[in-house]
Amino acid sequence: MTVILVALGAALGAPLRYLVDRAVQARHDSVFPWGTLTVNAVGSLVLGVLIGGAAVDAVPGSLVALLGVGLCGALTTYSTFGYETIRLFEDGARRHALVNVGVSVVAGLAAAFVGVTLAELLWA
Repeated sequence: MTVILVALGAALGAPLRYLVDRAVQARHDSVFPWGTLTVNAVGSLVLGVLIGGAAVDAVPGSLVALLGVGLCGALTTYSTFGYETIRLFEDGARRHALVNVGVSVVAGLAAAFVGVTLAELLWA
């Protein structure tokens, strides 16, 4: 059953990643990968809430499988982040590449921390 929940979440997360990425990137006239940064930060926030809730038994494991592993796993994308960073370097946008690495790591960790904190406030 868990595998089915993960697959269902992933089936939602992958197209959602594509749609959000394209919508965000279309609003920016920049080589910076705003869309990937957005989906990664949002996914980290959602996962933080889920894991924080699961830690206090407020979020069931089935929901963590569906939304955490499936949806967030497909929504977030380390491979695209890596590819876009390398592409920026190769295209000569080295500052953008370095900023992408720094901002992405900090934003992802901060979003996860905020998510866990929100979960603690909601369910503690």
